[in-house]
Amino acid sequence: GIKKPFTEVIKANIGDAHAMGQRPITFLRQVVALCTYPNLLDSPSFPEDAKKRARRILQGCGGNSLGSYSASQGINCIREDVASYIERRDGGVPADPDNIYLTTGASDGISTILKILISGGGKSRTGVMIPIPQYPLYSAVISELDAIQVNYYLDEENCWALDVNELRRSLNEAKTYCNPKVLCIINPGNPTGQVQNRKCIEDVIHFAWEEKLFLMADEVYQDNVYSEGCQFHSFKKILYEMGPEYYNNVELASFHSTSKGYMGECGYRGGYMEVINLHPEIKGQLLKLLSVRICPPVSGQAAMDVVVNPPIPGEESYSQFIKEKESVLKNLAEKAKLTEDMFNKVPGIHCNPLQGAMYAFPQIFIPSKAIEEAKAHKMAPDMLYCIKLLEETGICVVPGSGFGQKQGSYHFRMTILPPVEKLKILLEKVKDFHIKFLEKYA
Repeated sequence: GIKKPFTEVIKANIGDAHAMGQRPITFLRQVVALCTYPNLLDSPSFPEDAKKRARRILQGCGGNSLGSYSASQGINCIREDVASYIERRDGGVPADPDNIYLTTGASDGISTILKILISGGGKSRTGVMIPIPQYPLYSAVISELDAIQVNYYLDEENCWALDVNELRRSLNEAKTYCNPKVLCIINPGNPTGQVQNRKCIEDVIHFAWEEKLFLMADEVYQDNVYSEGCQFHSFKKILYEMGPEYYNNVELASFHSTSKGYMGECGYRGGYMEVINLHPEIKGQLLKLLSVRICPPVSGQAAMDVVVNPPIPGEESYSQFIKEKESVLKNLAEKAKLTEDMFNKVPGIHCNPLQGAMYAFPQIFIPSKAIEEAKAHKMAPDMLYCIKLLEETGICVVPGSGFGQKQGSYHFRMTILPPVEKLKILLEKVKDFHIKFLEKYA
């Protein structure tokens, strides 16, 4: 009931595209609708290519119904479609449907793999290397499974690049108090938005091979690459191209999802992981572990199928699908550039290029008076900043301390998902707020 100086709260704190007004991809919704209510298969309102996919998915379901359990690993024909997609994406690198596990979003796959890798006690407890800044799912699961979080820092001065010397420093320090076994990579980055180049990925793979680390590649933003000269390379493809010594020995799990990309279908909880070079006995244990949760949501599996098996040239839905997909990605690329440019015009804010993903993670200067006030309130300085931003403007962003950052530096993460006009208003409001904040605490 208290009067606020704004008319609405803009939730720029979470990568939820549809909540921010992004329109669903028509073809994806058509296929899922047909699977959910097969009576629509007789309707002339639906295109034949959507019906064809829906029939194929339904044939893979018990009793031809989306309401039946699927195999724990996911519906067979969808896993086959995922394997074909990976082969196309990676220029013919073979993919085996038996190595594909459909998951409840990528998060479910990530926590399942960590569950199977974590063991030991005391100094032999498993250490999991994660990038800082990181997506907080990692620290949460590591904490829940009572493993050891091993931080390696991304290089902010160098556009959040990943440096193998930093990996080595982090690993060697960790060996004194735990057993580092897992290396997690997020590419394109969340919250940092960097896209790793080929050389960097080769270096990381060589490092994992040398140190016998299990590699986890979180690649859910693989469709979200905006900057000129940047390109998404999958860890699987580069691993294969590095030759059999690497390809036959490095254990790798990679993850994808329906929630990001151009789809933004977060609510379906669809995803997959591909796991290679896992020992057959461990594979058996992984399947047991997945069987405990019976199966991922079957509607989410159907949505994942459309992502990996979209309309192709010559099919009737192709032109509309491509138009919608390119429109979303072009719009995100515009917003990435707009956000970077606007932030870098504000004194006391520095923002690296948003090469990919859907977030900005600008560094903010916080004066010492504000740092003192935050201490008095027993909160992180960037948390104080974000709370004041919310109270005064209605803009909700997440403090950098929630993701991890170098000591003495402060950031916040915000999504670039709001519509362009709303994003411009948001960025103007942040600019005005920041200038007032600096004046108040100077």
